[in-house]
Amino acid sequence: MTPLLRPLFGRRARLRWLHLVLGGALAVPYVLAGEVVLGPVTGWTDVLGSLPLQLAAFATGLPVAAVTALFPPVRPLEVGAVRWLCGVGPGLLAYGPARTRGEKGRTAAWFTLHLGIGSIVAGLSLAVPPFAVVLMALPFSAGLRHSRFGMPEVWGEGWVLALAPVAGAALLVALAGCAAGGGALLARWAPALLGPSARDRLAAAEARAADLAVRNRLARELHDSVGHALSAVMLQAGAARRVLDTDPGFVREALAAIEDTTRRTVGELDAVLGVLRDGDPTGTAPAPTLAADLDGLLRRTRAAGPRITATVTADVATLPPPVSREAYRIVQEGLSNALRHGGDRRAVALRIDAAGDHLEITLANALAAAGPAARPAADRPGGGHGLRGIADRARLLGGTFEAGAVQGRWRLRVRLPLTVPGAHRRTATEGPA
Repeated sequence: MTPLLRPLFGRRARLRWLHLVLGGALAVPYVLAGEVVLGPVTGWTDVLGSLPLQLAAFATGLPVAAVTALFPPVRPLEVGAVRWLCGVGPGLLAYGPARTRGEKGRTAAWFTLHLGIGSIVAGLSLAVPPFAVVLMALPFSAGLRHSRFGMPEVWGEGWVLALAPVAGAALLVALAGCAAGGGALLARWAPALLGPSARDRLAAAEARAADLAVRNRLARELHDSVGHALSAVMLQAGAARRVLDTDPGFVREALAAIEDTTRRTVGELDAVLGVLRDGDPTGTAPAPTLAADLDGLLRRTRAAGPRITATVTADVATLPPPVSREAYRIVQEGLSNALRHGGDRRAVALRIDAAGDHLEITLANALAAAGPAARPAADRPGGGHGLRGIADRARLLGGTFEAGAVQGRWRLRVRLPLTVPGAHRRTATEGPA
């Protein structure tokens, strides 16, 4: 099909034509009801043969159709037809019943337009093709020229008879143009009349933002827990391999730490994946806290070989739950960075203090003398995700974050407020923390 004919006879044009004919079919009961009412009132007996009565019945039936469009099933049915027959994108339409007065008004306007334009196109589709076929056949059939369809005084002119097929073909093209124009007009108006309201779009955007926030927190949990576990297991296995023949006791301790680390991480991974699988934003993954899990974290990390000096002066048992959870993840990620990027001199100093109304976490480790390990994570290809996660967790609670090289040592310093504002508290406790 040539590009010139595709807008009139292409697949989309045919489907929109079908949509208009469907609207004409839906209008038939309303028009018949109008004829039944107007016939006795006006005294017209020849209902079908009276064009004025039919037009009056059509004008009477459309307001009745607009009233019936207020019923809840109308909009979902119309939206389904528009999506599949008019080619309107699903994101531009609202699928639920009309609830507010504005939505019901737009649905009624759409239903009236659909039935009105559809009735006109359906009527033309019934009347024009037979007449066009007769015109195209007249030059080749003497019987048609002298029948009641013919006009002998006109067909006697040769040029008129020669133009009859052209006129018939032009009528068919004009009908296709009317159908294509009506279908395009309805497809253009559908998003405005059947689309979501501003309230619906705002609700959908808020739901999408909440879902993305939950998934972002889940991704951060996976990065922190699994990333730390893999770093610890890798270093524990490497250290055990190096002393396999000389220090069996250390090897047993490293293997026990590997078993404990992997068991715990698999449990956290299953819980987080369960939340993702169920799609429940209110579900929660296991939330280790500074009070309950710091000792285990230090024990598993030390089994990988680094010398960790931990000084805890804050009363971690009395920390608010959001602060305790986020502080644990910050310490975990800081230790993971120390394991990955500390070089051969893996000596880590961890300090957790309560300074006024803030919890201060300071973690420092020596940088390697040279080589890629001497660079901070943010400067390496694929690095820096952990630092961004720490910064996000600090901002989540209204705290501050600093990280950088200081006198040959990499230092991480985080300050978290001990009094969590209400908005931050709600955000921190939604989903897994």
